[in-house]
Amino acid sequence: MRAQKGDRLVVHGRVVGQNDHVVEVVEVLGRNGTPPYRVRAENGHETIVSPGPDSVVDHRKQSDAQQ
Repeated sequence: MRAQKGDRLVVHGRVVGQNDHVVEVVEVLGRNGTPPYRVRAENGHETIVSPGPDSVVDHRKQSDAQQ
């Protein structure tokens, strides 16, 4: 998994009916785009994550995704 600042990280819901959780990558802490990542949720909360196999990187920037 590789990401860069501005990408979106999508964590898929683990049970039926649970929505995906989408956050913005604000800093890449690993080498060459690898985890861990500092991410920001829509509500402004920031945390550091090391995504698991239920996650994918969406390389569209937030502004591209809203169009």
